[in-house]
Amino acid sequence: MIPDVLITPLVTIEMPGGGILRALKQSENGYSGFGEAYFSQVEKGMIKAWKRHNKMKLNLIVPIGEIKFVLFDNRDPNNELFQEIILSKDNYCRLTIPPMIWVGFQGLSNNCSMLLNIANIEHNPLESDQLEIDKINYEWSQR
Repeated sequence: MIPDVLITPLVTIEMPGGGILRALKQSENGYSGFGEAYFSQVEKGMIKAWKRHNKMKLNLIVPIGEIKFVLFDNRDPNNELFQEIILSKDNYCRLTIPPMIWVGFQGLSNNCSMLLNIANIEHNPLESDQLEIDKINYEWSQR
């Protein structure tokens, strides 16, 4: 496990006609203010990697489909760490990623998956770094 990364199980409330999927409350661990919320669609097999935010804290939730997240922590070059987690409605959790952690993700479901990011600050392209997929030594599996 990477220090400061949180995996928080979330509540699903089944209701006639459709359920309620909780995402984030102000009172919960992981909440550190609100900047923006956005959805990102991920097609089957599509890999989006690598990005690292310098200030933004991510709160990632997958209400539709299935997405594998891979985190890479090189804040201590003597102790580089990887962490993988698959989020879906069956594993309905919130993945909270602090600044300075590299993240990549891959769509696993046959249909388009969707993730929600509830970020603590507004998006600013000058606040993040990106690397080509082959710049971090990780073997993405085809599923």
